[in-house]
Amino acid sequence: MLKRILLFILPVAIGTAHAQKADITLEDIWLNFKYYGNGIDDLRSMNDGLHYTIAEGGRNGSNVIAKYAYKNGEKIGNLLTLDGTVDPLQNFDSYTFSADENKVLLSVNGEQIYRHSSRADFYIYDFKTKKWTKLFDRGKVLYPTFSPAGDKVAFIFENNLYYKDLNSNTVTTVTTDGKANEIINGLPDWVYEEEFTFFEAYEWSPDGKNIAYLRFNETDVPSYTMPVFGKSLYPENYVFKYPKVGEKNSIVELHNYALDTKKDTKIGLKESYEYIPRFRWINASELAVFIMPRLQNELKILKAGLNGNVSVIYAEKADTYIEIGDEFEFLNSGFVIKSEKDGFYHLYMYDYTGKQKAAITSGNFEVTDLLGVDEANGMVYYTAALPDPMNRQVYRASLDGKKKELLTPAKGRHDVKFSSNYKYFIDNYSDLNTPPTFTLYDEKGKAIRELEGNTQLKADLKKLNLNAGEFYSFTTSENVQLNGWMIKPANFDPAKKYPVLMYVYGGPGSQEALNEWAGFNYMWFQMLAQKGYLIACVDNRGTGGRGKAFRTATYEKLGYLETNDQMEAAQWLGKQSYVDAKRIGIFGWSYGGYMSSLCITRGADVFSAAIAVAPVSNWKFYDNIYTERYMGTFETNPNGYDDNAPINFVKKLKGKYFLVHGTADDNVHWQNAAVLSKALVDNNKQFDQFIYTDKNHGIYGGYTRYHLYTKMTDFLLKNL
Repeated sequence: MLKRILLFILPVAIGTAHAQKADITLEDIWLNFKYYGNGIDDLRSMNDGLHYTIAEGGRNGSNVIAKYAYKNGEKIGNLLTLDGTVDPLQNFDSYTFSADENKVLLSVNGEQIYRHSSRADFYIYDFKTKKWTKLFDRGKVLYPTFSPAGDKVAFIFENNLYYKDLNSNTVTTVTTDGKANEIINGLPDWVYEEEFTFFEAYEWSPDGKNIAYLRFNETDVPSYTMPVFGKSLYPENYVFKYPKVGEKNSIVELHNYALDTKKDTKIGLKESYEYIPRFRWINASELAVFIMPRLQNELKILKAGLNGNVSVIYAEKADTYIEIGDEFEFLNSGFVIKSEKDGFYHLYMYDYTGKQKAAITSGNFEVTDLLGVDEANGMVYYTAALPDPMNRQVYRASLDGKKKELLTPAKGRHDVKFSSNYKYFIDNYSDLNTPPTFTLYDEKGKAIRELEGNTQLKADLKKLNLNAGEFYSFTTSENVQLNGWMIKPANFDPAKKYPVLMYVYGGPGSQEALNEWAGFNYMWFQMLAQKGYLIACVDNRGTGGRGKAFRTATYEKLGYLETNDQMEAAQWLGKQSYVDAKRIGIFGWSYGGYMSSLCITRGADVFSAAIAVAPVSNWKFYDNIYTERYMGTFETNPNGYDDNAPINFVKKLKGKYFLVHGTADDNVHWQNAAVLSKALVDNNKQFDQFIYTDKNHGIYGGYTRYHLYTKMTDFLLKNL
């Protein structure tokens, strides 16, 4: 998915502009990491609902699992401390408890594969016996999980599914046919991982007697070859399966492995499908299986029994598309699911016959996240885009939808983690002009203790010459209200006219006009504001938080309405007395790079400069799950793919254009920049270009980000 690139680690504080204060430097942002704030790492609630754990210490990872009390936020002690002498480890990357919390699984030496996936070495520590066990000796593995009883751990190695019995210290091979670029067991293929954000393609049954898993046969999926330049005398070719628009997908099957009989069975679903984007155990003998057709305009949830019985317990159709996420929970009495069948995302309760029991939420607002269900007390916890699309507040409601209560105290962005019994929650709060604050609350929303306020960061940033970001909105010529934010130049003088840099992402369901911190990239915008630029951002049609009609308006014509809206935003800004309408530029990454490329070509009369990082140049080059969801296929939308491809508008280019890409981008392939570059040359258009060797879609590592932001800053200072 062309998600916005995370250009930050923790955000930073913005104050009002004052004379005689310090300026921001790129060195402080990207080399010294001066604006790297504090957070709370690997927060996990313990079973008793009274305590929580976090990862602490360590220079190259964590070396402590610390235990805290919810009632006051005070530290109880350390559950585990590593020193590398008695213990086999000096630090760890992450940790996971067994269900009974008697064991913990620690990952070390993590190695990134794609955007989400990584392989690592794993060690198990038994708190009762005080003994260590290495999970697997043959190499790094992916996605290990404890069995419900905590006596076994399943994992993936070289496309096969295994499990280890911790009592006998034996490893059992569940599948044997896994093979690179052909068969994958228990692990999603590239496009499932990226576009369905689907990671572990296997799951233990609640009684631990079975493991259900997906088998991907990607043999007939076309391959993409990515040269790797920096490892040997001759470039090495990294080859992986990548289904572009119109190409074949993996053939996906649901299987079950019974541990007692060691029998593997394919589960027949008795319904046609292209995709299985999710599955979950309902109970020890039945699975909920999500299936979708290729156009992703229909969702069915099947109840599939190990005895072969299959029934449809949920069905939804759309005239555009249906997005798949993890906003559902299967309970004893039925299941809760998020749907936008009434035009906005809301939560519904169904029984296992497929009958709707309640609309838990309703109204002209979006539920963005299902945070959890307390079935014993009949309560659902969720995040909603209230009181307006820019904010995220946390609520709880009764399962019958009759009661609703606001739990968070202020407008802004609230990311909440509840205790296991929902008696407490820890809130990561920020807004456009407030740095992140982590606060512990009780179930009634009463603050108990501030756990982390980033007070030092606030103090440091008060020393800088900054200007507070502010929200704005305007109405387009098509009578559409668009929301945005802007940062005016430091020491702003309304009598002067300033150049503008617009920042855009703009992809389906995304949002940039949010009342939250935006991190290191935001500090770069502040740095540019110190140099006399006005920075502005607007969410065009197609973005999220405003209901189905607003988001799906771009269906089958990605880029068209979005570019119109960005052009109108630029024209509206150009009419402000303090803006130089002849000096409006735009910057975007990924989908934003696609947008900035369209704006400088289709919108050549509006924009004078553009930076495009890792852009799509024609949707034909992108993967099929994402693209066909929003564009349909070549058969259903024969003209849509070329109508808004930047490569078909390069002849209109008049302003300054800077094109950036990484050669090892497994997501938006370097091919996009190569073809776009050729089209520009073929049309005799001058432009700047920079290629980052062996860098992926994020373009980071070592000095890379500093180098990139130096190049972009120099380009703007020279051309805008």
